[in-house]
Amino acid sequence: MTGTIEAVELPLAAADGHRYSLLACIPARPERALLWLPALGVAAKHYLPLAEALAARSVAVFVHEWRGNGSSSLRADRRHDWGYRELLVADLPASEQAIEQRLPGLPRIFGGHSLGGQLACCRLALDPRAARTLWLVASGAPYWRAFPSPTRWWLPLAYRFLPWLAKACGALPGRRIGFGGNEARGLIRDWARTALGGRYAASGLDNDLEARMAAIEVPARAAIMCDDWLAPESSLRFLLSKLPRSPLQARTFDASALGTRADHFAWMREPAAVAAFLASP
Repeated sequence: MTGTIEAVELPLAAADGHRYSLLACIPARPERALLWLPALGVAAKHYLPLAEALAARSVAVFVHEWRGNGSSSLRADRRHDWGYRELLVADLPASEQAIEQRLPGLPRIFGGHSLGGQLACCRLALDPRAARTLWLVASGAPYWRAFPSPTRWWLPLAYRFLPWLAKACGALPGRRIGFGGNEARGLIRDWARTALGGRYAASGLDNDLEARMAAIEVPARAAIMCDDWLAPESSLRFLLSKLPRSPLQARTFDASALGTRADHFAWMREPAAVAAFLASP
């Protein structure tokens, strides 16, 4: 990593024994602390450019590592399975506690890219005190009806095929098929439930996430990529319709504003414009 703010890894363990490292980029005088949640199948290290850009703007950034990726002690297979419940009630609280211990009392932000943005909303539903602000980048609900044509015509077929494939293989072979990483079948099952029915739920979690999301009252800031077919503006609007009490400030970025392609992933390597928008007053 370049620049004067060096990233450090904070080894953590979740309540069920899962081990991983929280990637931290902390400026000398942080004014806010961000817990950033990656996209499906994306390791924490790929958000180092974003972390550096935000740290230069006095935001202490902590990038979470999803179970099964990067520094995680687990890998999805027939013997190791998990879903949204483990991510929401075991892993994320461990990262939140680590941030509070490191920077007690600092105003907290929850943020995420793609699936990370969705699960940031779900985590706030379970604990509204977890953050004061919500930041989303290239994120939105996967609900097929929230996508424009012709994408919406074939999505239901994909949403039924992927859980079947994950079950048949013991885990989704995402690296081979070009979607996500090698993902736990329970995670893909929970994701596909929302994608087909439009409602958030987690297997084994009793809480009504939809009702709790409707009660969230935090300001949201969202960056939309104009050429992002994986998270078009319509999918973001559908996601945030579940947070009717949260005022939204959104901005759409094109290639000229970003200095790179305005798609789902390219902004990660050139995050300056996105970081300036997120961290602006």
